[in-house]
Order: sequence, then structure tokens, then C-alpha cells
Amino acid sequence: MSGGISIHVVDVSRGLVASGMRVELHALSPVRRLVAAGSISPKGLLEEAALGARFAAGAFEAVFHVADFYRAAGVALPSVPFLDVVTYRFGIDNPEQHYHLPFKCTPWGYSCFRGGA
Repeated sequence: MSGGISIHVVDVSRGLVASGMRVELHALSPVRRLVAAGSISPKGLLEEAALGARFAAGAFEAVFHVADFYRAAGVALPSVPFLDVVTYRFGIDNPEQHYHLPFKCTPWGYSCFRGGA
């Protein structure tokens, strides 16, 4: 796969893909603009056609709606959740490469990195 971005989300606290979590992707330059938005599929992916495009080099931001996901799943959270909306800023240096973002989360922590897909 060349170019594009893929986002894969796993709820590691329950050992499940985070199906239903709302995720957005924004380009940050020259101005912040929404590139793709939707819910994580039963495959654990944000399946939005816009993610298959080649993106210009620059800064991007993925936004993960963690607390809403856990509440919808019936997981008890404090009235003020430790994690609510997580933003992850990353850069694309080479538009010819594919950028895969695995996001692993619990109600209390997360990890996001550039993976190989």
C-alpha cells in the first residue's frame, strides 16, 4: 500500500476492537480542516474513502472520542473521566509512504504510534 493513512483502534482493557468509537482526522496546514470522520468499524478500522488519498507533507491530528465510546459500551466511568477526547498530532514527511496509526486504549491510558501496515 502506498500513500494514505489507516487508523486501527483496539480497546485493550477488554481485548476487543473499539467498534463504534468516533474518530476524526484533521489536516493542520495551511489551516485546520476535517479530512475524514466516522466510527470505527467491526474490523477495528476507520473505513473512510478519503483516507486512501496521498496526503501532502505536513501536520495532522487524529481525534479519538474515548469517554463516549466507553460510556456507550456500558463501562462505568467517573463523572469526570480521566480520558475524554484524545488528540494525537503527527507529521507526514513522505507522501509516497503509508502512515498506519494503531491506537490502543483503556479508560485510563492510551498508546498511539506509527505502525506497519
